[in-house]
Amino acid sequence: MSKRLLEKAGLIGQPATTQPGVLNRSTPGAEAARAKTAPGTMLGFMSAQSAAVAEAEQLKERLRDFEGATPVRSLDPRIVGPSAWANRHAASLQDAEFDALKAEISQAGGNVQPIKVRPRPADAPAQVDGMPAPEFEIVYGHRRHRACLELELPVRALVEAVDDQRLFEQMERENRQRKNLSAWEQGCMYRRAIDAGLYASQRKLAEALGVDVAMVSKSLALARLPSAVVEAFASPLDIQYRWAQPLSEAVQKDPDGVIARAGELVTRAPRPQATVVFDVLVGRASATAPAVRETLHVRRGKARVGLVETDGSGRLLVRFDRGVISEARREALVKLLEEFLAG
Repeated sequence: MSKRLLEKAGLIGQPATTQPGVLNRSTPGAEAARAKTAPGTMLGFMSAQSAAVAEAEQLKERLRDFEGATPVRSLDPRIVGPSAWANRHAASLQDAEFDALKAEISQAGGNVQPIKVRPRPADAPAQVDGMPAPEFEIVYGHRRHRACLELELPVRALVEAVDDQRLFEQMERENRQRKNLSAWEQGCMYRRAIDAGLYASQRKLAEALGVDVAMVSKSLALARLPSAVVEAFASPLDIQYRWAQPLSEAVQKDPDGVIARAGELVTRAPRPQATVVFDVLVGRASATAPAVRETLHVRRGKARVGLVETDGSGRLLVRFDRGVISEARREALVKLLEEFLAG
C-alpha cells in the first residue's frame, strides 16, 4: 500500500521555486506545508512507526531481565501449611531464637525475606486431620511462616510449582543458609526421603544435596533410634551427631537395658542434661546417680560459652564450651581461680 501511495505521490508536480508566493525549503513554514503532502504524510507515518518499533524492542529487552523470575505474593498464612517433608521439630519454634525472629517480623510489619511455597499438589489429600488441606505447602521458611501466623500478619511468599525432590533439596539447602537443623531433625528429614524412595541410596541423597555421606549416615542412625531412647532426652534437639555410633551400638548390644535406663531417665525431675542422659544410656553412668542441675551461664557478650552447675551431692562444676579456653590460657585460668578462692 505504501508503495502505491508513493507512486501516486510522485505524479504530483513540484512547482518551480522561482514562482512568487511559493514556499521553498528555506522559506519559514515550508516543513509544515510539506508534511501535508502525500510524501510528507507517509514520511511522518514511517517515522512514528519506527519509533514505536524501537520502543517495543526496548520493552522486550527489559522484560528479558525478569524472565524466569518468581513474583512475590502476599498470602494469608492460614491457607499455607507444611508439606509432608516438613523438618522442623515443635521445640525449634519455641526457643529464644524464634522469639527474636518473631519480634523482628513484628517490628518490620511482616517477613522482609519471603518464604517459598508451592500450590498443593493435585494428588495430595483434600483434608488434613479432618480439616480442609491448605492451598499452599511450604518449600522453606517454616519459622517465618509460623511467626506471621501467630502475629496475624500476611506472609510474603514466592510461589512456584515444584516436585517433591526439588522441594526437599531447596528446603535442605535453605536451612543450611539460615538456622541449621539439629542432628535429630536432619536425620528425620533424610529418613523420610530414603523411606519414600526419593533417593535410591544414602550416597545418592548426599550427592544431590552436596553434603558428606558420613554425616548423612550419622543423621540417619539418630533418626532410627527407638522412640524411648529419643524421649529420654529433655528435647531431641539436644542429641548430638557424635553420639550416633555409641547409641546405636548400645541399642544393638543391649536393647532391653537401654530401654529400661531410658524409662528411668524420663521420670527424673528435673530432667538431666543431655550429656548425662547419653552417659546413662550407653552405660557410662548410673541412672540413679545424682542429677546435674544447671544453675548459671557463663557468657561472652551475648553468647553462652560455659556453665556453672551443681549436682545432687553439692559439688560445683564449671564447664566451658570446646575452644573457649585455649591450652595456653588454661594455666592462667587455674591461677585466677586460686586467687579467687584465696580472697
